Amino acid sequence: MSQYRRLLLILESVARPSSALSRAAALAEASGAAIHIVTCGGPYSTVWLMDKAVQEHMHVDFMKGQEAHLKEVAEPLRAKGLQVTTEVLWTEDAVGELIRHVKELPADLVIKDTHHEPALKRAFMTPLDWQLLRECPVPVNLVTFAEQPLPRKVVAAVDLSQPESQIGGVNERILAAANDLALQSNAELHLLHAYENSPAYLTYAAGPVGWSKELQDELTGLLRANFNQFAEKHGVPEKRRHVVLGSPIRVISDFAGREHMDVVVMGTLNRKGLEKVLGSTTEQALYQVPSSILAVRPPTEG
Repeated sequence: MSQYRRLLLILESVARPSSALSRAAALAEASGAAIHIVTCGGPYSTVWLMDKAVQEHMHVDFMKGQEAHLKEVAEPLRAKGLQVTTEVLWTEDAVGELIRHVKELPADLVIKDTHHEPALKRAFMTPLDWQLLRECPVPVNLVTFAEQPLPRKVVAAVDLSQPESQIGGVNERILAAANDLALQSNAELHLLHAYENSPAYLTYAAGPVGWSKELQDELTGLLRANFNQFAEKHGVPEKRRHVVLGSPIRVISDFAGREHMDVVVMGTLNRKGLEKVLGSTTEQALYQVPSSILAVRPPTEG
């Protein structure tokens, strides 16, 4: 049984109710893990126009204000007997500093609140959420609204249309991360595979063989057989296996809402060009799935 030992909780510099804080506290109580709470801030893009004394005053004010805020956040957790440390970071490279902390602590899981970022803003500035999805070497739990701070239902959303060797073992990582979270939370673990019954999708799955109606039926059966074999290998009960026809984002979103899933575990990869703006399936699902996302990267990406 995998045991969480240290959680990295990223809190916003603006004090507001935090579902991520509730999730981190619940997981720490259940697993005995320590929590390291971090808040990030840094100079504005126009700070170079300001007098040096003004810049330093902004820096000092931010550090004092956030240290006081984190002390206020940490005290109730410590009163419960949890191990809690806090840190305020002032940096121009928030994601770089956070990744360094993940490796040096080391952290088993990163937890952060998430909020919608307009598509136009994403086109010009990659939100910290997306950067963490693309670069963090350990699973990242991005929490929107945690109705259940300690998850009761967890679903691993896998894609078995390609051999594991082609996608760096990400399906194995997805299920392992989902299983870890379910074990720590004593939650139900479900396995979901969404597939599109279209010539384009199935030809992609088939490779150079080409598409026909007969091949479509054969590949659909093969996908289901591969799914069941994968589930059997990892001990997922039959009643918690779900193969659903439809586009991945819609299927995952509908399933999570209908079955009241607290966490959806998905894989993510680095993207380039237009894909970097539009985002991966996981990145697009981040603002559409009615539950929190736990994202993992394949080991070859880290």
